[in-house]
Amino acid sequence: MTTHTTRATARPVATGRTGRPRGSRAAHVGRPGFAWAVPATVFFTLFALAPLVMVAVLSFMSWNGLGSPEFVGLDNWKRVFDDPVMLKSIWLTLLLTGLGVAVQTPLSILLGVWAAGEQRNRAVLSAVYFVPLLLSSTAVSVLWRALLDPNFGIPSQATWLFGDGNLFGKQATAIGVLAFVSTWQFTPLHTLIYQGSARAIPQVLYQAAEIDGAGRIRQFVHITLPQLRNSIITSMILMVVGGLTTFETVLILTQGGPGTDTTISAYYMYQKAFKSFDFGAGSAIALVLVLAATVISLVVVRLSGYDKMRGTMEGMS
Repeated sequence: MTTHTTRATARPVATGRTGRPRGSRAAHVGRPGFAWAVPATVFFTLFALAPLVMVAVLSFMSWNGLGSPEFVGLDNWKRVFDDPVMLKSIWLTLLLTGLGVAVQTPLSILLGVWAAGEQRNRAVLSAVYFVPLLLSSTAVSVLWRALLDPNFGIPSQATWLFGDGNLFGKQATAIGVLAFVSTWQFTPLHTLIYQGSARAIPQVLYQAAEIDGAGRIRQFVHITLPQLRNSIITSMILMVVGGLTTFETVLILTQGGPGTDTTISAYYMYQKAFKSFDFGAGSAIALVLVLAATVISLVVVRLSGYDKMRGTMEGMS
């Protein structure tokens, strides 16, 4: 019986100058060209960079919306920082931003980790909880203004809990309402961030911890939180930028009152520019907000080491 052995003959593959096979898809894989960045660059230039430059120029001008702007140098900046209402608005802005970070961060972490689990009815409850995220800030503010109305809202029917029912008549309760409404609306967004990050944590870490006898609390402190580090930093930056630029919530709920007790910087900018028609001072306040948000974000990134972009799961492969 004759056995025929078939030998595979290796054929030479034609290669190009780079050493990659000709006609191979690998030869076309690489970083996208500059043309791919043109649409985003044009959009950013027209709707972000150009308006920012115009606002910066206008902050050195005197203009009431009519006629031609007149150059006044640093006069707008001096008037802004000599204004006690402006200094008070900066303090109130930082206070509301700090309250948002302090309340929303732990709440959204706990909800995000819970939503990443496999509990019964978790998907339904999570979907219902994310409904505020689908609404605009204006719609949310109008809703809560009606619900908390001192004459026809919930406080008027529960005076045993809310006293005279006017939550907007005192600074402490008005600030509390603003912080509550912001938390109700934006916590689902940060919960979604933490939910995705928590699902990416390898289960082998928890299994090893259980073998070592670690309970749920120790697993959460020593495994979950360190793995969520980058997400926490990202979430905090979003909270800071959002808190510094909050406007419509104050406009609809408190209108800066009582008096100027909830007049944050963004709302004061609106008052200066569109009520007093002092667009130079309004532009100066807007530029202060932009610079403050940028500096605080960079400081958070720098101090946290987030700029190094080290993965939380290094060594897992």
